[in-house]
Amino acid sequence: MESKYIPEPYKIKMVEPITLLPKEERAERIKEAGYNTFLLRSKDVFIDLLTDSGTNAMSHYQWAGLMLGDEAYAGSENWIHLEETVKDLFGFKYVVPTHQGRGAENLISLILIKPGMHIPGNMYFTTTRAHMELQGGIFVDVIRDEAHEPERDDIPFKGDVDLEKYEALIKKVGPEKIPYICVAVTVNMAGGQPVSMANLKAVYEMSQKYGIPVIFDATRCVENAYFIKKREPGYENKTITEIIREMFSYSDGCTMSGKKDGIVNMGGFLAVNDEDLYRQASGLVVVYEGMPSYGGMTGRDMEAFARGLREAMDYDYIRHRVEQVRYLGDNMSSLGIPIVKPVGGHAVFIDARTFLPNIPQNEFPALALAAAIYEQSGIRTMERGIISAGRDKEGKDYYPKLELVRLTVPRRVYTRSHLDYVVDSVKDVFEKADNIKGLEWVYEPPVLRFFTGRFKPL
Repeated sequence: MESKYIPEPYKIKMVEPITLLPKEERAERIKEAGYNTFLLRSKDVFIDLLTDSGTNAMSHYQWAGLMLGDEAYAGSENWIHLEETVKDLFGFKYVVPTHQGRGAENLISLILIKPGMHIPGNMYFTTTRAHMELQGGIFVDVIRDEAHEPERDDIPFKGDVDLEKYEALIKKVGPEKIPYICVAVTVNMAGGQPVSMANLKAVYEMSQKYGIPVIFDATRCVENAYFIKKREPGYENKTITEIIREMFSYSDGCTMSGKKDGIVNMGGFLAVNDEDLYRQASGLVVVYEGMPSYGGMTGRDMEAFARGLREAMDYDYIRHRVEQVRYLGDNMSSLGIPIVKPVGGHAVFIDARTFLPNIPQNEFPALALAAAIYEQSGIRTMERGIISAGRDKEGKDYYPKLELVRLTVPRRVYTRSHLDYVVDSVKDVFEKADNIKGLEWVYEPPVLRFFTGRFKPL
């Protein structure tokens, strides 16, 4: 059934031209990029669904805030505004600014992880696990099993932590070997799947029992709050802000990339309640990011970030943002295109294994499909499969159960007609899927290989 489209809760004041290259030029561009969509030039892309990270359209209120940028090296008024906003919305005592989310991930990993420690989490994320492993940590997936089943659409909170898996790890290695549990809200690699409030509370209670800190990856927490409001009984009359405050009361800290639910182009933070952890992070942020009063952001960045966080709590905004993604997913699914269900908050994830059943996972079906979509339509998407998963310490490929292509919808950027074009284009590729061939490596980077790796067709 085709979803009803909710009109955009904004007017368009400024436009940026985009151009659709002829198909023969698109074929040449993806070849030059080594069949890696990350290496395409922006000007050669028609509709860019690579990521929702930093690709947002800011509001007139945020743009006005840029003119209030206090670019003092220390004690910026914009930092004070951002710090007050984070404390008010999320309830933490201390805030350390970073240039983006991975800066915060680096800080928490440097401070808490020692070689041989195990870090449980509700499915890995690429940069998060990389920081853990660089410190000698071992990531352990404790998400519910159904999160690895893309066709299951009967579970509203596929991002939930499996409490039995979590406790089994604690008993196996001992709580002293677990520096913290990392809980993503929502779970990107599972298809943008949310975590229920009941599960967050249960995880926190179990963690307190064993003395294990709970650290949220809060990057898309507002989307998670929307799903709680819509799907979890007892929250239908709560505001997004009220839900956010309760969510974060079940944690000891968080990392956040403001480039997503902060609705800005750059920025992030680490927030904690422990004073000693804050002091250590404040010392390290100077080494890796900048002063504890800017952390790699300009004053105008911080002002836009503070204002964006407030705007993200508006129900009309987040309702349209999530339902726009669902419109895209439902319309693709109605044509038989295999996607992760239920549709998540920030992207539609195509199940590349089902889409391309003749291409084995070690021939990179998700990336081959992303390249084919670009060549067909000028639409840029992203691989989220074996290439993103990387290799273990012995150099062997991780083989994730999910082999996905992510179509990520930037906030306040595209309209219904853009999404309809995406649906029609993917349908065209689906009808000619037998023509798509697998890929092999030309150049494989040692870390986070999906960003800059190069390939060629088999």
